[in-house]
Amino acid sequence: MEKSLKLLSLLLDYPSAEIQQGLPSFIDYMNEDKIIYGNILAKDIKDKLRLDVISYTDKGFRAPHLVVIQVGSNPASSAYVNGKEKDCVSVGFKSTLLRLDNNIEEEELLKFVKGYNDDSSVDGLLVQLPLPKHIDAKKILFAIDPNKDVDGFHPLNVGKMMINEPTYLPCTPFGCMRMLESVGYNDLSGLNAVVIGRSNIVGKPAGQLLLRKNATVTTVHSKTKNIEEICSKADILIAAIGKPKLIKENWVKKGAIIIDVGINRGDDGKLVGDVDFDSVIDKVKYITPVPKGVGLMTRAMLLENTMQAYKENIK
Repeated sequence: MEKSLKLLSLLLDYPSAEIQQGLPSFIDYMNEDKIIYGNILAKDIKDKLRLDVISYTDKGFRAPHLVVIQVGSNPASSAYVNGKEKDCVSVGFKSTLLRLDNNIEEEELLKFVKGYNDDSSVDGLLVQLPLPKHIDAKKILFAIDPNKDVDGFHPLNVGKMMINEPTYLPCTPFGCMRMLESVGYNDLSGLNAVVIGRSNIVGKPAGQLLLRKNATVTTVHSKTKNIEEICSKADILIAAIGKPKLIKENWVKKGAIIIDVGINRGDDGKLVGDVDFDSVIDKVKYITPVPKGVGLMTRAMLLENTMQAYKENIK
């Protein structure tokens, strides 16, 4: 009753246009204690990074420097890259964005990568995916200096992650773990975790990071039988399959924690996750929203990795 009255008060205080643009939905508001907001966590991370940068620049050190290479003008990539650039500015990083023509030859792109590898003023380097079909993405990613691989995709860094050595963790799974930690799940001993999806960028590393925290991990994918049954037994469910609202209420165990990595366009054009949020919200213990969820944490983890690379570089 108290929440209902508070929401009604908010609705009366704001004109309808402002309500549509900024206030939480009724379902979000009534279940806000269950929602792990990535935007709030990311802001806290960026606030701490900003102070960390100041502590170095006040001593006469240069600012951390992140270079992003984008090939072509994919709208989704452009939006994401622009977001990264704004993030850098907000925490005091130097940001270099190199936009290259979609028809650039692979060898020419490799020359740019090598140039930034050799530039001691560059701390972090990433090449935005996807790349045009005529370019071998693995060849490009493997050419990045592992010490500047703040995306965590180089095989050397992936190998270090697998054997639990210090390295740059892939940003999206890294962000997922931080979200679990934010609600007290630092040790996952005795918990069953299911990862939906087996990509090299999210699914596989997410499974490994869950194992680090002592979870019992199962990965399901397009070739798995009885996916619904397996998911319905999960204490922790990470959805990273790229199918809008695939996970329904019957897929979810009561009291489960859901980390929704999916970012899709719904039938109405709005962003939705892989999980049917409205149908599962009453059943879960915690859930991440889409938007304002994992995506913003991915960007925050990129900043953290870059700061780590910077500290190693200026030594």
